Order: sequence, then structure tokens, then C-alpha cells
Amino acid sequence: MTTLQAVIFDVDGVLVDSYQAHFDSWQLACRQHGLEMTQDQFVTTFGRTSREIIVELWGERFSTPEAVAGLDDSKEAYFRDLLREGFPAMDGAAELIQALHQAGFRLAVGSSGPPDNVNLVLEQLRARACFDGVVTGADVKRGKPDPQVFSLAAERIRVAPPQCVVIEDAPVGVAAAHAAGMKCIAISSTGRVRESLAAAETIVNSLRELNPARIARLIAGDV
Repeated sequence: MTTLQAVIFDVDGVLVDSYQAHFDSWQLACRQHGLEMTQDQFVTTFGRTSREIIVELWGERFSTPEAVAGLDDSKEAYFRDLLREGFPAMDGAAELIQALHQAGFRLAVGSSGPPDNVNLVLEQLRARACFDGVVTGADVKRGKPDPQVFSLAAERIRVAPPQCVVIEDAPVGVAAAHAAGMKCIAISSTGRVRESLAAAETIVNSLRELNPARIARLIAGDV
């Protein structure tokens, strides 16, 4: 590549098929408080930070930052336990990361998830060394669709937003990528339908449909 280009990966639904583990971990954590998250609530809020979800759904019950953090920590601990029991890597994730790294792309993570979750996924994929920057929910004050997570990722890897492409699976993530001035590839992962991702420049069913050449052309505006 003559111009430095970058790929920013979301984590949930992009690098790991975490849909069921997230839903189950919400159920386990909520059960301790006599609460339940419905499937509709889960689908609507998936892709946002757990803290934002707790405040929106149960803000009257968890009215202090400490209470919100307590439920958040419990939910995420359950989630990591479920992932460790059987890590559901997205098909082709490790191979795409390696191919992009070898082709000279700068790589970053832009996730709303906690650092421990993101680190667990990168460790399981044996891919941490390929990434030049990692941004998690602990680094941002505003969740997607706000562009902060992707803007900060681009800043950390020192690549201009127009030279970045985001790989996402959620409509709020697609909106965040565009608000950051970046193109977006959407993957139709578990719980997602292609119609909800129509705003993305490209939609794929599998990461195996992607390669460095195709992504470079998208960034350059050749497709």
C-alpha cells in the first residue's frame, strides 16, 4: 500500500459470536435482582455499553454509579465465564486479521465492551500482537452511535478517518463509523438481519468474503 490504511474491528458479533453468551449472562445477572431482560430489549440495546443499558432499562432501580457498576461487573463476569467454556470465534476472524497485518494495514479494536472482555477475545484468537491500538468501553464516555470509540481508535493508530474502514455488526456501529468519517463493512451475524445494516457500504455474511485487496479498494472508493 502506498497510503497507510487501517481496519477497525468491533468485537462482539465481528471477532466472536457472542450473541448467546451476552443474552445468557444478562439473564444470570438480572436473576439475582428479580429482573429479566426480554429478547426484544436485548436486540434493541445490543452494541451499546452495559452501563448505558442498565441506566436506560432499570435506572430507577440502580440509581447510583456504584449500583450500576455492581450489576455491570456481575453481568460481564458471567459473560467471560461462558466464553471460556467454549470460545465461539467468528469464522475467518483469525485468518483475516493475519492477512491484513501481513499486508501492512494498521489494525485497531473499537469496542463498547470492558477491557477484560476484549483482552479475552484477542487472547483466544492469538491475535493481540497484530493490533496497533485497542479502545474499549473504559476509554470512552459515550457509546455508539456516538463516534468517539472509532475516532479515538484512529487517533491512537495515527491513521486519518477517511483511510479507515470499520467492520461492524450493529446498526449503531454503522452509524458511529459514518459519524467518525469512516466507511463501514457490516457482517450479518447472529441476531442481525441484512436489512438493518443497509446503511453500510458493504454487507457480508462471513469474514471469509473479505481480504486485504477488497478492503483497500473500498477505502480508496474503487467499489
